[in-house]
Amino acid sequence: MDMAGKTVLITGSTDGVGRYVANRLAAEGAKVLIHGRDAARAKALIDESVKAGHAAPTFYQADLSSMADTRDLAAAVTRDHQRLDVFVSNAGIGSQNDGSQRQESRDGHELRFAVNYLSGFLLAHLLLPLLKAAAPSRIINVASLGQHPVDFDDVMITKGYSGSRAYAQSKLSQIMLTIDLAEELKGAGVTVNALHPATYMNTTMVRAGGITPMSTVEQGGAAILHLVEGDDVAGRSGLFFNGMNEARANPQAYDADARRRLRALSLELTGLSS
Repeated sequence: MDMAGKTVLITGSTDGVGRYVANRLAAEGAKVLIHGRDAARAKALIDESVKAGHAAPTFYQADLSSMADTRDLAAAVTRDHQRLDVFVSNAGIGSQNDGSQRQESRDGHELRFAVNYLSGFLLAHLLLPLLKAAAPSRIINVASLGQHPVDFDDVMITKGYSGSRAYAQSKLSQIMLTIDLAEELKGAGVTVNALHPATYMNTTMVRAGGITPMSTVEQGGAAILHLVEGDDVAGRSGLFFNGMNEARANPQAYDADARRRLRALSLELTGLSS
């Protein structure tokens, strides 16, 4: 797909693999909308893009641990743009960011579930009118091979908490959303796919976990860009990829009842059901 003139929103794009993808798409002539919490990091990316002779990305600041901030982000993008060709839901926190202890979001939800999953769920639904206006368009959820089934009796993991379990549950939830949304959007011209970009990329998130990187942001970025612009995935939806290759997710992802329960809970927690 020719990305020149296409409008692309990438959450979590002032650092790591999101930053790499934003840079690449700006170089290809896309109208890139970057998001993060840190305005200084955003300015550095914008300056770098302009210095390279590309159009300056547009920065949207928001804290995705807050559903109100997430709604404000969607409202700002909707105010400023009439269409959205690609939405890359990439923002996230790892299993050890700010420590391994259980933390809660501004709204009282388990933090990794809120940031990694709920914010993307809310954004995808709020941005659907723009995505439908740009059809054929794409949603890409940056998930992980690290997946843990959702325990619907304790979704917020108040018992037996571990950061790795919370992270893996949030990532499987993203894949469940991918399959669910793909079914909902059949015939709308909007595809939804998820991926594990690469294992332990050299990013702030991985280093914060005390993990020695095993791959590069360029490798992970190439996998994300494949889903953003690859002709071979045009029209394909509801899939999970490991890098460049289609793969199978945790069995719960293919459990229609589990996806229904997660969707009902997510609509309630994000206020979309009211």
